[in-house]
This record gives sequence, structure tokens and C-alpha cells, in this order.
Amino acid sequence: MIVSVIGLGLIGGSIAIDLKKNGFADKVIGVDNNPMHAHTAKKLNIVDQIQDLKTAVTSSHLVILAIPVNACLKALPQIMDLIDQQIVTDLGSTKEELINSLSNHPKRKQFVPAHPMAGTEFSGPQAAHSGLFDGKCSIICNPEDSHKEAISLVTDMFHALKMRCVYMDAEVHDRQTAYVSHLSHISAFALSLTVLHKEKKDKHIFELASGGFDSTVRLAKSSAEMWTPIFKQNKKNITKVLQKYIDTLQQFKDSIENDDLKGVDNLINEANDIRRVLDQKEKNEMETLKNAEKTIRA
Repeated sequence: MIVSVIGLGLIGGSIAIDLKKNGFADKVIGVDNNPMHAHTAKKLNIVDQIQDLKTAVTSSHLVILAIPVNACLKALPQIMDLIDQQIVTDLGSTKEELINSLSNHPKRKQFVPAHPMAGTEFSGPQAAHSGLFDGKCSIICNPEDSHKEAISLVTDMFHALKMRCVYMDAEVHDRQTAYVSHLSHISAFALSLTVLHKEKKDKHIFELASGGFDSTVRLAKSSAEMWTPIFKQNKKNITKVLQKYIDTLQQFKDSIENDDLKGVDNLINEANDIRRVLDQKEKNEMETLKNAEKTIRA
């Protein structure tokens, strides 16, 4: 199995590492427009070889796009024009616009739109590491529009990464990721901006910041190169979700402003139910990891 990974940042690099480590890929070819990223990925043994796009695509069985969603929108049709029997998958955080852009392509069925729900706030090949995807969930969108063999190969790839797969309509995926991924990044960016504006007048404010603040704004270190295109492509869903979030913030503001302590209590107690959801998510991840390790040992 020869796999080409296009984009050697955190996601692409981490996938390359574990596909080799877990025996799914015999050879991983890397492609990156940034010469420093390509050099670093080769130096760190993240990939076996660096090649140009055309050579890598035509030399591979599986092509993985791990680039920003706006770059993917431009590169995917070119890649689909190059392939013969190859299977292509992408790992972007938005799906509906990308899928629509390829709807009339004669080789559409060889493309599997996917989104592994994993990542950190760091970027570049130096951020790549083994185990990033362990136990996590990966979304495969509109599977009925891809060849069964293509779905099977990409599913096997995610299982090799110790992930579980969920199959979903692209429109539903984009709406739900607006809630659980895109909103959290906007919240972190907004909180960081609020405190940074205060810091201009009070240089000591960050001395008061501790673990709670650090964990809340962690995502604000994420790159604009990646997130601005995501916000653009998922604008329809993000703006609706943002309005709901603003309405909830207004509820907190009104309750605090009016000394409505019972109202504040009710909001906090209702929010505490997130513990149940996160506990179940952790159980699911542990179960996925155990099953994956059993499969690998077998």
C-alpha cells in the first residue's frame, strides 16, 4: 500500500506517522507547497519520500488531502483529473461545498469525503505525533455517492488509526460541526481578544490567569490560515449557531445584571449536564481504542 499525504502539518503528518506505524501503509509519500514543511517532514521521518503532486498522486493507491478547506476546494478537481484507479479522501472540517464542487466529475465515486474529529491548537510538521487519533471519531460523508471499495479502504484506514467511523450526510455534518468545533474556536478567539484589549491598559492581568483561563483560550492559538476559510465555507450554519450563543450570553448578562441568582443557578445547573455527555464520549473513545488494539494484535 502506497499512500500520498498532501499537506504535512499536524493532521497530515500525524496520519502519515501512524499509518506506517500501524502497518496500513508500506510507503508514505509527502507533498507540501511549503519547502520547509516538506524538508522537516522528511528529516523527522514522517514520510518516506517527498514528491511533486502529479508524481505522488499517480504513484499511490490512496491519496489523502490534509490541507486547508479553501486549498482543498482548488486542488481536489486537479487531483481527480490525475487519478486512474486511485482512491482519494480529504480531512477537511467542512464538507457540503467541497462535495458539490465535485458532483459532476466522472471519477466522483473514487472520492470519499471524511473528517477525523481530532486535532490540537498547534500546526506544522513539528506538531505531528503518534496517537493523535486514538479512540476518536471520524465522519465519512455521503457514503452512497462513493464506490463501496473506496468506502471500505478509507474505513480501514481510520480503523488503522484506532478511530471509529460514523456515516453522515454532508449538510448534517456541517451543521453539527458548527456547534461542537467551529463555535468553540470562535469563543476562544473572542475571549482572547477581550482580555488582550484589557491587557493594553493593565499589563498585570495575565499574572492572574491560571488553568481555567489557559484551557479556555487554548484554541485561540489556532491559525487563521486554517480557520478563516472554514468560517467562510460554513457561514450559513456558523451564523445561526453564533446567534444562539449570543442569546445565551445575553441570558447570563441579564440574570447577573438583575441580581437574579436563581436564574444564574438554573443556567449553571443546566450547563452542568455537559458532564454526562463528555463522560459518555470518553467511554466511547476508550471502547474504540480497546477494540482497535484487539484488532491490531489479532
